[in-house]
Amino acid sequence: MKRCIAFLFALLLAGAALAHKPSDSYLTLRAEEGKSEVTARWDIALRDLDYVLQLDRDTNGELTWGEVRQRSADITRVATQNLQLSTGDRDCPWETTAPLQLDHHSDGTYAVLSLVARCPGLDAGLKLHYSLFFDVDPSHRGLVQWVAPGGTASQALVFGTESAEQTLALQSAGAWPTLRQYLVDGIWHIWIGYDHILFLLSLLLPSVLVRREGRWTGAPGLGGAVKEVLKVVTAFTLAHSITLSLAALQIISLPSRLVESAIALSVVFAALNNLRGTIESKRWVMAFAFGLIHGFGFASVLADLGLPQGALVLALVGFNGGVEVGQLAIVAVFLPLAYLLRGTGFYQRGVLKAGSLIVAAIATWWFVQRVFDLQGGPF
Repeated sequence: MKRCIAFLFALLLAGAALAHKPSDSYLTLRAEEGKSEVTARWDIALRDLDYVLQLDRDTNGELTWGEVRQRSADITRVATQNLQLSTGDRDCPWETTAPLQLDHHSDGTYAVLSLVARCPGLDAGLKLHYSLFFDVDPSHRGLVQWVAPGGTASQALVFGTESAEQTLALQSAGAWPTLRQYLVDGIWHIWIGYDHILFLLSLLLPSVLVRREGRWTGAPGLGGAVKEVLKVVTAFTLAHSITLSLAALQIISLPSRLVESAIALSVVFAALNNLRGTIESKRWVMAFAFGLIHGFGFASVLADLGLPQGALVLALVGFNGGVEVGQLAIVAVFLPLAYLLRGTGFYQRGVLKAGSLIVAAIATWWFVQRVFDLQGGPF
């Protein structure tokens, strides 16, 4: 029982320990038909580069364009040393084609490298070896979009310590690889989307309880708890699927700072509601309403990954399906433990009340960070 209690509390507060977005970089590779070269655009988070290169020379916690520009040669060197492209047994060295630039993603500012590699004999096959930041952060992922000459193949690839070298396809391998890769991306990004996880868990915490005479008490049976969980999860899924699709297809677009700030506020609202239970039987309504905002957040991740134009629907279906699989995995772990502990004071006062207060505090700081575009801080 003690192990169950500790695990459940750790699950709830995972976002506190891991509140920063995990390290990703975004690399788009493209080979033009009739040319023996591969062009690349590589977006790398300044926070990751600062950790490795100490770009913040005055140590004031803020990176300026001047500080970044002065180290552009070092940034390019570190990046290209950890990205090897080869055809057959021949390496294809990288050259810069434009000065270093900056771009703003939903989670901060990124350095943008423009590169080209001369690769005679592309038809011999291409391999890419990626090792950026692996020595300092084994959880780092390189998210790669590859477009073959003439658009004959398009791949979404994830490079990690366990998949550092992969083959770039020159011919389409069919629909399954694209669907599978975006499915994996969806699972991965719900598991590292701590604001989404804490919002969902905040809504689910009271599902194994009922409110009587102004107090929470354990639900009398599993059936009611399961029904409540299904209502919340279904409403959240339906809502974020709608806005994810609309945003990914560029039908509706909202500013990322507005979306991310609203997501943080939704976590605060859901967590604080657990203290008074003012929206007890209609949590699914809250899940749907705020789920619409969370869908735009998922769409920003998908935009960073890139949507292959030749398989746009497959990529969208795969990513959304991956989000649902990852979400259901979280629920599958949470529900049995929560139901087992529902009658204990630890769950009712410690996990529900104290945990909700901690989650609300974390999300309040996220809200302040996102509204005022602040960097750093405790979470």
